[in-house]
Amino acid sequence: MSLEQREREFHFSDSDFHELVGIVGKRTGIKLAEHKRSMVYSRLARRLRALGFTQFRQYIQLITAPEGEGEITDFVNAITTNLTKFFREEHHFTHLRDRVLKPLAAHPPLGKRVRMWSAGCSSGMECYSMAMTAQEAIPDIERWDFKILATDIDTNMLKKGQEGIYRKEDAEAVPPEYRKKYLVRHGGAKADEVQVIDKLRALSSFKYLNFISEPWPVKGLFDVIFCRNVVIYFDKETQRRLFAKFAEMLKPQGWLYIGHSENLMGVSDSFESLGKTVYRKIA
Repeated sequence: MSLEQREREFHFSDSDFHELVGIVGKRTGIKLAEHKRSMVYSRLARRLRALGFTQFRQYIQLITAPEGEGEITDFVNAITTNLTKFFREEHHFTHLRDRVLKPLAAHPPLGKRVRMWSAGCSSGMECYSMAMTAQEAIPDIERWDFKILATDIDTNMLKKGQEGIYRKEDAEAVPPEYRKKYLVRHGGAKADEVQVIDKLRALSSFKYLNFISEPWPVKGLFDVIFCRNVVIYFDKETQRRLFAKFAEMLKPQGWLYIGHSENLMGVSDSFESLGKTVYRKIA
């Protein structure tokens, strides 16, 4: 037994880890590598404490039994990764403003209908970065049929996104001119939190979505889809299925933005690359 294992609060065997990896994969499509072992332990140890368990075997027995179905949401919330920030990969938002939304503002589509999707929205910072960008590009956006769908598998993150409340230090990534217009102090003059203004929150709709569930409770067609740093957790076959569905849900010539460590080579031939992790659906 290693020193790390002896110092752990709960016994966590190789069998426990691999069984949990299998359950995560079956439930979410996420593939956890060996180096995620410590992460799995630390995140699920909180659930063991909350439930009064003394070993991981008890927890595995719970989530694999019919009566443990109610714990699955907390299990998935604990395992999923939610690294995000406002205006992450800023070049995407510059492109969205200048190459997508400003041209739409100059030549509005029928009914001024525009739909964007933040797929894997985490706590909502990506969605609201899209909303701020849209408001800047389309000043009279309240007169448009404009909506942003934000989806995630983590219900805790969806709730945070709906509230639109963030720490001041998180808001430092928002351009200063945007902070003044789109964020307000939350909780009083001395509070260390800010909230996205109602006008932008009204543009955004947060919904639960597990990518491997069928059918998706999502209706297209979308002008823009952001799915960034999400598919890196899936195997190639799952990635192929996901991007095939994204292609189906995008308008002809619709835009797709993916993460900096992702690419569509060998995954999808439905898109053409038009820049750094920026793709357009081939009509």
